[in-house]
Amino acid sequence: MLRLYERSPRWAVPLAALGCVAVGMAYALVSNPTHADPDAAPSCLLKLTTGLDCPGCGGTRALWYVLHGDLPAAARHHFLFVFALPFLAYLFVAWAGSQAFGWRLPELRISSKVIGAFLGAWLAFSVLRNLPWAPFTSLYV
Repeated sequence: MLRLYERSPRWAVPLAALGCVAVGMAYALVSNPTHADPDAAPSCLLKLTTGLDCPGCGGTRALWYVLHGDLPAAARHHFLFVFALPFLAYLFVAWAGSQAFGWRLPELRISSKVIGAFLGAWLAFSVLRNLPWAPFTSLYV
């Protein structure tokens, strides 16, 4: 495997990663997760077994709305995903540009404290969206 990696062109890995991202975006566009049957079983194993929204619940719908330019609706389905998307996109472009073309974009330095705070906010969001009383019921998706 290492020999194959060493012999492959330097743009192959970023292109493969971009292909994976494109497949995910195409799935969101084709499946249109915003129009599911009312009696359809949840596709998430956690939601199916417990009835609770998982930490990523609403992410596919949020991606669908982002791809259609409706940021308020996307944020309604998963605010933290919409918040993190520009940072993830920049990190990917900086990494892929460096790997494939040797670009030297300014490095986005994210401290471990910021990452910990974001993960803590994600955990709090995941818990709060499952609480059965107002105002938290507005976070149901």
